[in-house]
Amino acid sequence: MASCCNSLRLEGLFLSAFRSSKRPSNAISIPSSSFSRLSTHGFPLKTFFSVSHSRSFTIRASSSSTTIAEPEGIKITSVPTKPIEAQKTGTSDLGKRKFHLLQVKVYMQENYLSNWIQSLFNSLPPEDYKNGVLVLGGDGRYFNREASQIIIKIAAGNGVGKILVGRDGIMSTPAVSAVIRKRKASMSIFANGGFIMSASHNPGGPEYDWGIKPAPESITDKIYGNTLSISEIKMAEIPDVDLSRTGVTKFGKFTVEVVDPVSDHLELMESVFDFQLIKSLLTRSDFRFAFDAMHAVTDAYAKPIFVDKLGASLDSISNGVPLEDFGHGHPDPNLTYAKDLVNTMYSENGPDFGAASDGDGDRNMILGKKFFVTPSDSVSIISANAQEAIPYFHGGPKGLARSMPTSGALDRVAENWVPTCWKFFGNLMDAGKLSICGEESFGTGSDHIREKDGIWAVLAWLSIIAYRNKDKKPGEKLVSVSDVVKQHWATYGRNFFSRYDYEECASECANKMIEYLRDQALKVRPVNSTVDGVWPQSKAFDLFSQTVPGLYSVYREQVQLVQPFESIKQYEPDASQHDVDAQVALKPLLDLALSVSKLRDFTRRRNLQSSHKHH
Repeated sequence: MASCCNSLRLEGLFLSAFRSSKRPSNAISIPSSSFSRLSTHGFPLKTFFSVSHSRSFTIRASSSSTTIAEPEGIKITSVPTKPIEAQKTGTSDLGKRKFHLLQVKVYMQENYLSNWIQSLFNSLPPEDYKNGVLVLGGDGRYFNREASQIIIKIAAGNGVGKILVGRDGIMSTPAVSAVIRKRKASMSIFANGGFIMSASHNPGGPEYDWGIKPAPESITDKIYGNTLSISEIKMAEIPDVDLSRTGVTKFGKFTVEVVDPVSDHLELMESVFDFQLIKSLLTRSDFRFAFDAMHAVTDAYAKPIFVDKLGASLDSISNGVPLEDFGHGHPDPNLTYAKDLVNTMYSENGPDFGAASDGDGDRNMILGKKFFVTPSDSVSIISANAQEAIPYFHGGPKGLARSMPTSGALDRVAENWVPTCWKFFGNLMDAGKLSICGEESFGTGSDHIREKDGIWAVLAWLSIIAYRNKDKKPGEKLVSVSDVVKQHWATYGRNFFSRYDYEECASECANKMIEYLRDQALKVRPVNSTVDGVWPQSKAFDLFSQTVPGLYSVYREQVQLVQPFESIKQYEPDASQHDVDAQVALKPLLDLALSVSKLRDFTRRRNLQSSHKHH
């Protein structure tokens, strides 16, 4: 199976997403160790997937399960089931991943997860997984440990030979990709694909989100079709596997290997970056580093990489304990949700460099002392400095790409760039045409894996700062994050950029706005409207489509508005204007966008929330 980008198909990945749930107050708790002793021959898969505070499953047993095979001593049970509505991997934002987020009562239906996992296997040629190796990991959120056991048993029931699972079910999204690619390169252990249990940067906990990252439409459509006709679930009758310790557990020919979730990704990072160069920066007495792990999956990676390998102080890591509910936080690394780090970086005696990563470790935010780096500038600056500062790129990047809503800063660095989305970046990497890519929503990555990679982006920035300061003696003024960014603007010009998030809008209102804009795009070319007295004649509106129709407007190829109202951009070559606050520079465009889109009328919201307001 050909690989694709992101988690859209991770080297043949099979994936979808769901919302987590409240547990029913009348649930009957049975310790997970009792699974092998339940009343029927085989695992009673007709179950509410519920967890009590003692971390046990809630079971509704079925007496109609049938033993269908006993290969090498493993009893495989066919458990009757029936289709469940609303199992289609759901709507997609412009250029974004698909997520199927459901209300609690829907998610609590019997066999919801099991039906989907079985339908996935039913959608694939047996040769893609029979006797093969699959990787399993997640961001540590609530329900991952229980879901891990369900996935392991169904994988065994469908003939998978081996599951590689991160300790405690934890493995970041980029690390899963690293593990799969390493095993693909190995003649002895070939990894066919994997499962990533995560709802990305969404909150976790009993009342919030849970999911498995999505697959490409070619697979999800097949899975959905099979969920409409599913009648049985193939389940191996094996006990739960202890995921708290690394090691190998065998059940006949089926093997579960619990692995260190960090080692393969760390090994890959050491092959990409000059760790000694970065260490020379992090161990300087005149340089202070801060990393906010947001109580998410990169907690598992921060200490081994930044502290143990690179010499940063332990107190440079904040929110460094992985929690199933992310400490009641929203693990999205932006100025709104990583407020603790932002306050630290903007304090009078703040660190020189700050960074944060999200729930599953594929996003990042970069900050200097009292300075915020937009994601659009970040990917551009990494690309401009990669060849000299990062050994992996010493031959030069093969190509650059960005999501369409991202500013044109990357376009200034290279003549050959591709405005696409994460859905297609992996295809370009596989074709040898792309090395570095990024998006406006804090995702940056390269062709070392087929995922965005938050830790990679932090190490890339540390490499740039370390390279710029490698000859600085103690006491000399260091080149700062803001210095690097402003030098970049002086060379390439500044692309003012601001992103606006309207969260939890009613779908009906949002759809009406898009339909209104599409009608305007087809009927109206408002050449008499003005932005600072000018509305260029070239393009008033153009329709844009990746997976869902969107809309954008271009003015003199220097200004761009993106609808759905997500970002506003403007190129400024005049260095004397580079220090103007983005919200001031973009206000005429913001006012125009609000007027043209009638967004406030459709959403009934008056206040804008920009995740880039400091810049």
